[in-house]
Amino acid sequence: MAEVLLFHHALGLTEGVGAFADGLRRAGHTVHVPDLYEGRTFEDLEAGVGYAQEVGFDTITARGEKAAEGLPQDVVYAGFSLGVVPAQKLAQTRPGAAGALLFGACVPVHAFGAAWPEGVRVQVHGMDADPYFVGDGDLAAARELVAGAGDRELFLYPGTAHLFAERGTPDFVPEAAALCAERVLCFLDALEG
Repeated sequence: MAEVLLFHHALGLTEGVGAFADGLRRAGHTVHVPDLYEGRTFEDLEAGVGYAQEVGFDTITARGEKAAEGLPQDVVYAGFSLGVVPAQKLAQTRPGAAGALLFGACVPVHAFGAAWPEGVRVQVHGMDADPYFVGDGDLAAARELVAGAGDRELFLYPGTAHLFAERGTPDFVPEAAALCAERVLCFLDALEG
């Protein structure tokens, strides 16, 4: 089974992120969920992003890199929104990555290197009218990442919600979340094949 390092979004390590991780664990996968906010959680994205800005995005990313220390190389790096930054950086720069799962965000590949590493599978999940995902350039970066590569996939779901896969948030969209979880489990199972 796969080993996953899952990074939370700007709200912090919420129960919904934990529930998503538990779903992967029930399927037999090992999931690590570090707290990049050191115990802090927020009710809205603006407050959470404000905290990340105060601490520094480089510090948040460094905490994510530190969380990977001691783990095997063949890890799947996953992140929700803000958590995509350390997940994508590790997938692109830490040798031996098994894959990447990016939810609600995607950083341009050139931010962490000249190209996406050969053989590192990736799935990007987002809503087709999410103002953050679409308006901030993440959808364009995702399309560029997956263009012409058979082991890279972009899944768009109808709607405007940003944290659509997280129970307990106003953005939660059960149907999209269920389909996303199904696709993620297929992705993880395929890594073992």
